[in-house]
Amino acid sequence: MSAGDRLRAKIESGAATVGVVGLGYVGLPLAHAMHEGGYRVLGFDVDPAKPEALAAGRPYLSHLGPAVYATLAASDRFEATTDFTRLAEADAVLICVPTPLGRHQEPDLSFVLGAARDVGRTLRAGQLIVLVSTTFPGTTREHFLPAVLAARPVGAAAMELGRDFFVAFSPEREDPGRTTHTTRSTPKLVGGLDAASGELAAALFRRAIEQVVVVSSAEVAEAAKILENVFRSVNIALVNELKTVLEPMGINVWEVIEAAATKPFGFMPFYPGPGLGGHCIPIDPFYLTWKAREVGRPTRFIELAGEINTAMPAYVVERVTAALNDDGKPVRGSRVLVLGVAYKPDVDDVRETPAAEIIELLAERGADISYHDPHVPAFPPMRRYRIELRSTPLSPQTLAAADCVLIVTHHRAIDWTAVAQHARLVVDTRNAMRGLEGRGARIVRA
Repeated sequence: MSAGDRLRAKIESGAATVGVVGLGYVGLPLAHAMHEGGYRVLGFDVDPAKPEALAAGRPYLSHLGPAVYATLAASDRFEATTDFTRLAEADAVLICVPTPLGRHQEPDLSFVLGAARDVGRTLRAGQLIVLVSTTFPGTTREHFLPAVLAARPVGAAAMELGRDFFVAFSPEREDPGRTTHTTRSTPKLVGGLDAASGELAAALFRRAIEQVVVVSSAEVAEAAKILENVFRSVNIALVNELKTVLEPMGINVWEVIEAAATKPFGFMPFYPGPGLGGHCIPIDPFYLTWKAREVGRPTRFIELAGEINTAMPAYVVERVTAALNDDGKPVRGSRVLVLGVAYKPDVDDVRETPAAEIIELLAERGADISYHDPHVPAFPPMRRYRIELRSTPLSPQTLAAADCVLIVTHHRAIDWTAVAQHARLVVDTRNAMRGLEGRGARIVRA
């Protein structure tokens, strides 16, 4: 029996051990889904706090809910560790590590290549390796696979891709906080570096995911994931630009979008905001533009969308400045209370949040900044920002003391009626104050 046949038998019987590298926003829900599919799961992370929290059933990503942690902590089929030599125990290894941008908007593959080297040092016959982290087309074949092979110990027996070991790409499609879809119910794209790898990866996921969609290659799967996020980035940029054009005309962009959305075909509503956040939309389009330059093809449309979206925090600060000026107050010395610092409503995720840049820009202009976010008690360290603030309690006194209340994230847990009643000036980037005009606060859209 070949290595592939033995692996397939293990997968189809549920006897395979699945290793998940990276236990964050992508890896942890995927590890839980694979566990629910009946596999033994080994989780790996460089941060020792995560295995410790999982062993104790202590949540560190609140949007997943306590049941996920309780299930994994109580199971004899799940274990988390920082010992990457144990990757050899896994029949399939799923790589769920960050793929950020560098200082010049270039792809940073350091986490992916580090994981590849960890896999290569323990690679054995009969293993399936699946890269899940979002990246540009060609990464799995041209960067990940060579890094795996280069890390193999000196003198290790030669192994052939598609015969002795298998490599595929299957992009994550996580949306933290979404309740209409779960990891299990979201279709899983799979593309192998060869046919055997794609088939084995599809078989692996079918026990845990309701629908698996096999494409012809890893490159197609990589490009499809990028397209999903480019689509969103471009359309968000469109409405962000419309906002900056329509507001000076005295036209409410939110009402315009609502009106256009009544068309039952040919239109999909997207909504403006203070900038883009999360791991995907602010980052993934730049992965494609970087790769496009390598083949000599400009991506002007995508790059323009990126420019518009990344300019939104500065636009918000301009609106705050103008609103304070209308009240006869300079930004310097004004008390600005930021409501919401997570990148999206009802989660504690601050990855790439536009709130960080907005706070930094206002601080540079001399504003006295505070924030309230029921999901983010303290602003965590970020790659580009060090904001040493803690969430302040929201009260009528806190609202009344602020010269400007700036809405960055529209959490449902915030009492927006109270904001309208007790604040003096509200700059609203999210349409959170819709229908609350005339309650006391002067409301400015931004």
